[in-house]
Amino acid sequence: MVPANTTRYLTLPKEGWAEDAIRKELDTLANMDHTRWEDGYVSGAVYHGEEDLLRLQTEAYGKFTVANPIHPDVFPGVRKMEAEVVAMVLSLFNAPPGAAGASTSGGTDSILLACLAARQKAYAERGVTEPEMILPETAHTAFRKAGEYFKIKIHYVVCPAPTYQVDVRHVSRLINSNTVLLVGSAPNFPHGIIDDISTLSKLALKKRIPLHVDCCLGSFLMPFLDKAGFPSTPFDFRLRGVTSISCDTHKYGFAPKGNSTVLYRTQSLRAYQYFVDPSWSGGVYASPGIAGSRPGALIAACWASLMTVGEAGYLSACEQIVGTAKKFGDRIRDHPSLAAELEVLGDPLVSVLAFRARNLNIYDIADAMSARGWHLNALQNPPAIHVAFTMPLTKVWERLASDLEAVVEAEREKERVRAVEGKKSRAGKDVTGDAAALYGVAGSLPNKSVVVDLAKGFLDLCYKA
Repeated sequence: MVPANTTRYLTLPKEGWAEDAIRKELDTLANMDHTRWEDGYVSGAVYHGEEDLLRLQTEAYGKFTVANPIHPDVFPGVRKMEAEVVAMVLSLFNAPPGAAGASTSGGTDSILLACLAARQKAYAERGVTEPEMILPETAHTAFRKAGEYFKIKIHYVVCPAPTYQVDVRHVSRLINSNTVLLVGSAPNFPHGIIDDISTLSKLALKKRIPLHVDCCLGSFLMPFLDKAGFPSTPFDFRLRGVTSISCDTHKYGFAPKGNSTVLYRTQSLRAYQYFVDPSWSGGVYASPGIAGSRPGALIAACWASLMTVGEAGYLSACEQIVGTAKKFGDRIRDHPSLAAELEVLGDPLVSVLAFRARNLNIYDIADAMSARGWHLNALQNPPAIHVAFTMPLTKVWERLASDLEAVVEAEREKERVRAVEGKKSRAGKDVTGDAAALYGVAGSLPNKSVVVDLAKGFLDLCYKA
């Protein structure tokens, strides 16, 4: 992943470098060959990226580089900004009086804390020692991580075609005395589909079980759908059964990476994520989440982002991003060659759209799009590709659509040639491309240990200097 001729630094320099030398090396690292997110060629990842906002975020970060919110008396400005960020997000999600929240390092952190709070609440109030949660199979994998970390048994619920929403009747059948949490997505990461949160809310109220809505991806788009004139569906604290929500300020809130929020209907619910040790020899210790020290600079940059974009800016971004996603979906449905070979999964209402292939190998399409410079997301169960539209992508979506048309036509021609030559269709399991090979293997193996080992090997490589 690093060019072979790159100098590697495996020990501290004997003498510290001059500032100019460091700046030169940083420029080299920043300009390493990479997928051009700056040109809009990446699905998700960078959600805004405009120079003016980046400059302001960098300035805000610089003013609070040494700040750590674990010391609110030393850095009162950071404490104020963090509380205000949480208050602003609570307001966006129509939180009732008495609602509370916390800032976190990202969506996974927010989800982990929501699951931890639900587990702790069930133990404290009902004596549940073998906790279980009920999870749509499309819910973010961070919930699976929470299950592994916190020893919460997970029941998976199918999200069948044609809606790809969680089957709420199946959820209801799985509820028992050990159930500590129900989950819905608004929207989910794979397909961009919003679960039936209204029906989940009614079920949660009836069974007196907490309901978490994962809005990490929907973040600052979902609250603006109505105002932007797009179809929407109930998803927030206006539904009485919704007890917690995760929302990433670092996605469509456009804050720097390392910012998210977890929101609770009541302060008492939030308290279940706290850790307090009154007897440590180092003094009484209390932290609001898993981390102790946290970068106050990121909080400052997040606050600056929310304050500079404002409601009008987020409304405009919603109009552009969701509007582009809808135009791209319409192109797939209406263009003759795309409509013949591709199918949009469900009815995505926000920024993410997934599509599968009818007669072609979708992973061959993914590989061919990669060869044209696009960094899209390959999915499995079912095999598909998704695109998460961002501000940079809105500027080049027509290029994306035309490249997809060309790739689909090229793959159709390859299939026609194979048929004439009597060769096996690539729509089957004969897979050799990068994405095709990985997901073809993953989908064909009943024992996923080989795939797990491959993934761990990749992580090991990321730490190879």
